[in-house]
Amino acid sequence: MPLQRADLKVALIAGMGGAAMTGLLRTVRTELIRGADVESAYMPPGKPAIYVLWHGRLLPCAFHFRAHKLATLISRNRDGDYVTRMIERWGYKVIRGSSSRGGAAALKTITQVLEAGTPVALTPDGPRGPMQRMKEGPLHAARLTGAPLVPAAAGAVHAAYFGRWDRFLVPTPFTWAPVALDQPIHIPRDADGEELERYRKLVEERINAVTQAVDEAARAHRG
Repeated sequence: MPLQRADLKVALIAGMGGAAMTGLLRTVRTELIRGADVESAYMPPGKPAIYVLWHGRLLPCAFHFRAHKLATLISRNRDGDYVTRMIERWGYKVIRGSSSRGGAAALKTITQVLEAGTPVALTPDGPRGPMQRMKEGPLHAARLTGAPLVPAAAGAVHAAYFGRWDRFLVPTPFTWAPVALDQPIHIPRDADGEELERYRKLVEERINAVTQAVDEAARAHRG
């Protein structure tokens, strides 16, 4: 029976293995094209922040920022098992859970990690979508800890895309991959109801905008 498209991402990561994927990404030239001031202010040893990016852009972003020793939330499914093994090798602290499985425990751990001074990277449309739809989990973590939300994105001049819902981007060897950070968004501690929904929409719009910016940079580079 042929592989379903949803299984291609798992087959890719499992087949290549973490070492092979790392080898591929080492040939990719990632470059921060926006947000150097944010990186210097909020990456260690600066103040901790919550970096939010779409699930489909996880690979190039995670590889680019691997030296900063961030923590990240990975879902408790088989995709998550493979991704966990890989990014732990890159120096990330992995928190297992998602909005649908282990969400309350994961939120508690995320707040503890942030309060200890470690930044966190989250994919708020994971683990199963809808694509580029912001969930509220990161907003609650930001509200409880005071850590700002920082929209992030990465693109690639040449890439393969996998998955039914997230168009999981895997850069091709030796390509250029632009990375960008947007300005931080602070969530008031007393935000709830309609105000929290306004912030959810704002963060979603800002992640989409920074994703569009890296895609436009990649297209311009392609010529």
